[in-house]
Amino acid sequence: MNTKREKTDKEVLDKQKSHWEKTLSENHEMFGEKPSEPAKKAVELFKKKGKKKILELGAGQGRDTLFFAKNGFEVTALDYSRKGVEDIIEKVHKLGLDEQVKVKCHDVRYPLPFKNDSFDACYSHMLYCMALTTSELEFLSDEIRRVLRPDGINIYTVRHTKDVDYGTGTHRGEDIYQIGGGFVVHFFNRQKVERLAKDYDIVSIDEFDEGALPRKLFRVTLRKKS
Repeated sequence: MNTKREKTDKEVLDKQKSHWEKTLSENHEMFGEKPSEPAKKAVELFKKKGKKKILELGAGQGRDTLFFAKNGFEVTALDYSRKGVEDIIEKVHKLGLDEQVKVKCHDVRYPLPFKNDSFDACYSHMLYCMALTTSELEFLSDEIRRVLRPDGINIYTVRHTKDVDYGTGTHRGEDIYQIGGGFVVHFFNRQKVERLAKDYDIVSIDEFDEGALPRKLFRVTLRKKS
């Protein structure tokens, strides 16, 4: 890939922040109010393993954040969209969950604003398949490991290369494509999951469908190595 193409792709990826800001401002319940199926699975596992303090990355408009809080977890939710963060704060306040939920605006391409060993578990639904390069994902994976306590769990979901949208739209480098609505998606194969699992034990890599298309996803469950 030539330098000009790399620069163009980087500019496109960086513009996703403003694209998401606009999208969430125009649609206050873009993902609906019900929790996602991965969040339900995560709650089952977190309860079984006695995990109580949860970090959620890419929280969107808070549907899974609220579900975690309602199930008794202490949640710190991060998103790089200020509008998304504002929406979550408003919902949390209305439900009287202020003591259980903390919300921050943060771009995960930069160091997580927490000390080492701060959380029992980390959860993110579709964050890893946003406009993030593999090197940025490797950095994020290391940061999550840093803030997890020993034996901490990291659960994330991503669209994979069997998804109907893979290879469509405009190629932006690696397995990254800009598809319908202007959204950039980074598609995963199992090799990439394994590459990002450095210094973790892979508990499971589960395939599932979501939505009307349907989207084809991996649910990846990792455990921090002691």
